[in-house]
Amino acid sequence: MLDRDLAAIYQVETRMLNQAVARNIERFPDSFRFQLSEVEFENWKSQIVMSKEDKIGLRRPPFAFTEQGVAMLSGVLNSKVAIQVSIKIMHAFVDMRKLLATHSGLLQRVDAIEVKQNQQAQQLEQVFKALEHTDSLAKQGIFFDGQIFDAYTFAADIIRTAKKSIQLIDNYVDDTVLKLLTKRNNKTTCTIYTKTISKTLELDLRKHNEQYSPITIKQFNHSHDRFLIIDGVKV
Repeated sequence: MLDRDLAAIYQVETRMLNQAVARNIERFPDSFRFQLSEVEFENWKSQIVMSKEDKIGLRRPPFAFTEQGVAMLSGVLNSKVAIQVSIKIMHAFVDMRKLLATHSGLLQRVDAIEVKQNQQAQQLEQVFKALEHTDSLAKQGIFFDGQIFDAYTFAADIIRTAKKSIQLIDNYVDDTVLKLLTKRNNKTTCTIYTKTISKTLELDLRKHNEQYSPITIKQFNHSHDRFLIIDGVKV
């Protein structure tokens, strides 16, 4: 609290309050009382609403008192008003401490939520930046609802890059997958790993192998995701 505010509370002049402190300066170390710097003083004046007369009267930075300094004032200013005010101020400080202690967990949760929101905001910003550069979306394999053909040609281009082999791990294989794999080079071998090999899939595969470079299919039930492995080095 500033000396002028404490003086108003204690019902004394600011000059008299500071004089009383100066006479007992050994009781007020820097941790109890300190003077505002010129920069802090100017910032404070710019933020506080006061009359021109008050601003003119403030020729030097005021002193600020910490909680301990406010408590020490009760021993320096021995008037009844000073003593009663000091008691009330100390009660207020104690109540503030209790309030902060009671809600410390809540404050930590609020801080955690703020951190999480900042992280999500950064992630969304990256998404929005990516959306602004639509020419690079196809390179990243990002497609929107309705862009079926674009996604199809993107997958076909990947298959065409295979020089030696293709391994496909997919639990949902049908004739559309076989049709897509016809885009590979004739000398590129292809093996499909899938959970269930139905009669329909066996028939589709046999018809495919009669016309195109044959595909080998094997039963595999240890994967829940889809993977396309190109030449054993790219996934």
